[in-house]
Amino acid sequence: MNWWKKVKNLITGKSSLPSGKQAGIAMKPIDYHPKIILAWVECLNGNQEVTNWLLENNYREIVMASSAVYLRDEARSWLMENGYPHLMAFINAAEGNESAGKWLNAHGFEQLFYMALAIDNDKKGWEWLISNSSEDIFLLCKTINRIKNQIEENHNDIHSIHKD
Repeated sequence: MNWWKKVKNLITGKSSLPSGKQAGIAMKPIDYHPKIILAWVECLNGNQEVTNWLLENNYREIVMASSAVYLRDEARSWLMENGYPHLMAFINAAEGNESAGKWLNAHGFEQLFYMALAIDNDKKGWEWLISNSSEDIFLLCKTINRIKNQIEENHNDIHSIHKD
């Protein structure tokens, strides 16, 4: 099954798999120390040294999530196939996919839900983050927001087609 169909089935609840499992793979935890969140920000910003460190220290999912933010299909597939459908739903929700946001809520990923809202330029998401999250999470959201807005701007600018 291709990655989009997996995501769509997962997000719309059409998967016959028990909650927390995708293709027999349990969802892996994503509870990171603030220093790892800051390394994620550096990875998103293109710091190759930090990206290599993440890969060498078993944080491949963060590198793949960063690539998925930049619309890399192979990274999106990797997240789905390796126990991180919640990260893929977060990225989809940050891109405005309401079904992905509903899936996050239905499966208890409140923080990812509000992070995605904020990244998608929703005031309610930013307000929730200010009241309920740490500075590292806020910085991560601001970074992904900047990247997603730049991608959107590039897609809407006829002079910069295929720059991302």
